[in-house]
Amino acid sequence: MPDAGRIRVVVAKPGLDGHDRGAKVVARALRDAGIEVIYTGLHQTPEQIVATAIQEDADAIGLSVLSGAHMTLFGRVLDLLRERGSTDIVVFGGGIIPSDDVPELKALGVAEIFTPGASTQRIVEWVLANLGETAATSSGP
Repeated sequence: MPDAGRIRVVVAKPGLDGHDRGAKVVARALRDAGIEVIYTGLHQTPEQIVATAIQEDADAIGLSVLSGAHMTLFGRVLDLLRERGSTDIVVFGGGIIPSDDVPELKALGVAEIFTPGASTQRIVEWVLANLGETAATSSGP
C-alpha cells in the first residue's frame, strides 16, 4: 500500500452550492487514512481552488459539486491547471453528477468521478492506489 502520509489532497466546494456534508465526510475519511487534506470551505472559485492546490503543493484536487454546474466547474479547474503548468495535479470528484456526463468529464481530464452511494472506503482506496506513487515521486526520497 502506498505511503498515505505523503499524499496531499485539496477538497473543495466550487460555486454557489451550500451543502458540504459529503465533502466533509470524504475529507475526514481521507484524513483518517493518513492522507493530508486541505479543505477550502464553501463557495470557492476555480481560481481560488487552483491557487490553493499550487500553494499547498497538492497531489490532487477533489471537487464536490451538487449544483449541476459540474461540466463548467471541472472544466475551468482543469483549464487553470493547464494554464499554470500544473497538470501533475490530479483532479477527481463527486456529487450529483449524471452518469451520462461521467465519460465527458473523464475525456476533459477528470481522473475519477464518485457518484452518490460511493463508499468512503472506495474513495480512499482509489486515492491511495492512484496518488500514492505520484506523491512519492514528487516529494523526493
